[in-house]
Amino acid sequence: MSAETWIEACGTDDIEEEDVIRFDHGDRTFAIYRTDKGDFYASDGYCTHEKFHLSNGLVMGSVIECPKHNGRFDIPTGAAKRAPVCVDLATYPVKVENGKVFIRI
Repeated sequence: MSAETWIEACGTDDIEEEDVIRFDHGDRTFAIYRTDKGDFYASDGYCTHEKFHLSNGLVMGSVIECPKHNGRFDIPTGAAKRAPVCVDLATYPVKVENGKVFIRI
């Protein structure tokens, strides 16, 4: 079993409510979200339909809409919510400490 690896992704002030930003780490891309309730989440950064950056998408409450074909995912769970997406997003644990957002990968 490997140890948890927490990576600093951004500051809490870097993301407005109902918004998303891109976070690259190594050879991977993640999306870091802040919902309308101020909660932070993280997922893979590409849409599972055609590998388009979700950071260019629209956050509506706790849903992210892909900017390419308007497929939607539930942000907290990664569940595919609207066609054409049918494969769920991988999501990652998030913690907030001292004004910084960390994800566990």
